[in-house]
Amino acid sequence: MKIPVDLLFFVTEIIGTIAFAISGAMTAIERKLDLFGVLFLGATTAIGGGIVRDILLGQIPPKAFLNYVYMLTAVVTAAVVFLFSYINSKREKPIRILNDDLLNFFDAAGLGIFSVIGVQNTINAGFGENAFFCIFLGMLTGVGGGMIRDVLSQTTPAVLRKHIYALASIAGSMCYYWLHRYNDGAAIVVTTVLVVIIRMMARRYQWTLPRVPISSPTTPKPPTTGRGLLRLTFPLFYYMIFPTGKAPHPRK
Repeated sequence: MKIPVDLLFFVTEIIGTIAFAISGAMTAIERKLDLFGVLFLGATTAIGGGIVRDILLGQIPPKAFLNYVYMLTAVVTAAVVFLFSYINSKREKPIRILNDDLLNFFDAAGLGIFSVIGVQNTINAGFGENAFFCIFLGMLTGVGGGMIRDVLSQTTPAVLRKHIYALASIAGSMCYYWLHRYNDGAAIVVTTVLVVIIRMMARRYQWTLPRVPISSPTTPKPPTTGRGLLRLTFPLFYYMIFPTGKAPHPRK
């Protein structure tokens, strides 16, 4: 039995929405935000990239405001994460769920799925022949929600600092763009798995892009001697007493 293409992409979008909503909600809880903050950050992470993509495609208003199932899915998912975390925190021995590996997995899964959705929506909008535009919007859809999440939680966006983040989305977008013409279902699975593997390997082996090494300036130590305090407090008197800037040597 062949699954209709529209249903396939709808299910894929829902899975990606849930993954990114979990990522956003967990980040909000980690930053100690309240219930509204958790729901807002979860929803923003899930639909933010798609909103930016739709605006660039000229689809006004964006799809997230025309079909409320995406917003509702994100809010419900974030509420479940908040409720589970709240109940868990009241236990005698709370289970640690806010670990970096779990957060990284959901973030990577959402990144891969939304990279696929971004490319496919660009193709559906009539830009299938423009490979650069398709891959660019695939990347933007993948990283957009996470960028908004990081800015709202007062963190440098992961796309600018994290181990091979945007490059993983670009690799996934390119993979889907070239594979979708053969089999949509297989292309979705292969692309998502590829992005997740790249992100997990990058985290495991600390893969990073080159950076310019900048050493932080050393803070000068405050003067501790009487002469140093005199120069700092009364420089005029200091240079009247020591015109050359050096204290006279005591006579032997």
